[in-house]
Amino acid sequence: MKAIVLYKPGGAENLLLEKRQTPKPENGQVLVSVKAFGLNRSELMTRKGLSPSVTFPRVLGIECVGEIVEDPSGEFARGQQVAACMGGMGRDFDGSYQEFVVLPKNILMPFESSLPWETLGALPEMFQTVFGSLELALKLQKSETLLIRGGTSSIGLMAAQLAKVKGARVISTSRNAESKEKILANGAEMMLVDNGNLEEKVRSILPEGVDKALELVGTNTLADTLKSVKPGGMACFAGMLSENWSFPDFAPMDYIPSTVGLTTYDSGSIRISASNFQYFLRQIERGEIRPEIAKIFRLEEIEEAHKLMESNLAQGKIVVKI
Repeated sequence: MKAIVLYKPGGAENLLLEKRQTPKPENGQVLVSVKAFGLNRSELMTRKGLSPSVTFPRVLGIECVGEIVEDPSGEFARGQQVAACMGGMGRDFDGSYQEFVVLPKNILMPFESSLPWETLGALPEMFQTVFGSLELALKLQKSETLLIRGGTSSIGLMAAQLAKVKGARVISTSRNAESKEKILANGAEMMLVDNGNLEEKVRSILPEGVDKALELVGTNTLADTLKSVKPGGMACFAGMLSENWSFPDFAPMDYIPSTVGLTTYDSGSIRISASNFQYFLRQIERGEIRPEIAKIFRLEEIEEAHKLMESNLAQGKIVVKI
């Protein structure tokens, strides 16, 4: 089989295509034929050597969709459609940047869908993060105002759509004024150009601030996002587009405004049920929501795909179809 192997951290050119033996599943595992997978920022950080727990060589990839090839327990039938994400994929064990992958059964989400594989490949981690952030972390309610910081990311675009379907009012951000059309087309009511000081812009529209905020940029913008939230409101930290995920100094009393809540969502620690994922797929099939896919690559084009992700020019999900 073909696999993309990273032997040492560095640039996208370090992602090497090679042939490997197809792995065999053991007890508690299944062999999946990978049909497609989305690219994620955490894979970029691992490739750069910013994930200290990852050892090399490693096949990256924290999500995929595909079909069951072999399940020693017989629980899953051959050909069953499954999605998987996180749970150590591409970090503790080899992930989805290959034609076949062995996965633990406890991270699988079986599903049925007629959507094309390239669409399905964009969804597992996107769905987990958006649903988990809006529903579990923020508990977003109808008629509330949601600020999305990092609005042109695949997570930001999908979050705006799902929030709109729920009946929330969405204000989304981008550093580029030319992103307005894309952001508004994906469910936001308003776009703010992010100049690093959103609090002033938000409070010129909503003097008390927003009800909820979804932080997707990183720790470098989180303080300003928190200041944009009204007393009693909540912000969820769920992304690191800036590749900043820790603070050099953190004084909670100075950093977090009084009575404003700060929470996080990590799809590796709290998983969403397969039934919720199946309903999400039905929403897409009915045309109620539409995942924004920036570009589709082949496995052999993984270096080019990573360079596009690193450029921050992709407005939507980058997908590799096998």
